[in-house]
Amino acid sequence: MSVPRASGYFRTSYREDQRLLDTRSQRSWFVVFALAMLGFPLLAGTFALDLANQVLLASIGAVALMLLTGYAGQISLGHAGLMAAGAFTAGILFKELAAPFWATVPASAAVGALLGLAFGLPSLRLRGLYLAVSTLALHFIVIYAGSEYETRRGFSTGVVIDSPIADARAWYYVLLAFAAAAVLVSLNLLRSRTGRAWRAIRARDTVAGALGIGVQGAKLSAFVISSALAALSGCLFAYYRGFVSAEAFSLYLTIQYVAMIIIGGMGSILGALLGSVFVVLFPYAIEAAMKSVGLAEQLSSLLFAVNYAAFGLVMILFLVLEPLGLVGIWRRVQDWLLLWPFRQKPL
Repeated sequence: MSVPRASGYFRTSYREDQRLLDTRSQRSWFVVFALAMLGFPLLAGTFALDLANQVLLASIGAVALMLLTGYAGQISLGHAGLMAAGAFTAGILFKELAAPFWATVPASAAVGALLGLAFGLPSLRLRGLYLAVSTLALHFIVIYAGSEYETRRGFSTGVVIDSPIADARAWYYVLLAFAAAAVLVSLNLLRSRTGRAWRAIRARDTVAGALGIGVQGAKLSAFVISSALAALSGCLFAYYRGFVSAEAFSLYLTIQYVAMIIIGGMGSILGALLGSVFVVLFPYAIEAAMKSVGLAEQLSSLLFAVNYAAFGLVMILFLVLEPLGLVGIWRRVQDWLLLWPFRQKPL
């Protein structure tokens, strides 16, 4: 089978078919990208470094939601609740048991997996809007439980967590390692039998069941793995910010993550990464644009509303004009560069 966008190159063995990087050009560009990512903190300022850390945190949660919705086709509106569960697990273990970082991280992932199993059970009988509403209940239950813990323990401003890492540059490398591990595990998982089953049930679960795929097991595994990864993201968010508060995990956060996978491009890990970069940087780009035209001071009180309106407009534009998202744009640019000066692919 020929490799897409690699003219003249053919896979001749299963070993070659399993490679993540097919050609020498891809491997060379990957090395350049890796070196750029590793060297970024050495040149970046404090503000740019914080933005990069926010993107890395968001990318883990975006990959988690992409596995569930973009690949398995299961709609979820409880993503912020799962992140809150991971964050509050870390906060409670730290406050009550003085648990260290290396213990709270797997504990948060385990709690997320259990919640994914519990709230994934309705997916065996529900689909579409009904499934979305059932996952929305997860969000309200977790946020209510977290708020009750804050109130009863007297943490009016949130649960403060002592971060084991004080330097922003050190945080960058830690978050980069977690994000890279999440992407690598996800890519390999999607190439396995489980990943192929997710794609099958997304297309048509009835046909997948007729072909011998365990539909119920595939749906539950998607919820469990995605929820564990989302809770892990919430745990890292709590440590990075140094506190946990129910207000930080509003329903708007779920909408942001849904926007990440839509704007980035459904059914693509690259789309989750591109979408996380776009959504995290978008409010800062709007603020910079307002400053450039001299409207920042006049509209300072309306900045949040302007961000909301612009964010909604961008989502509508992508849904109407570019359903494939940023990945679709990237692939068209790739095709243009590879095929230039020709206008279309040869037969």
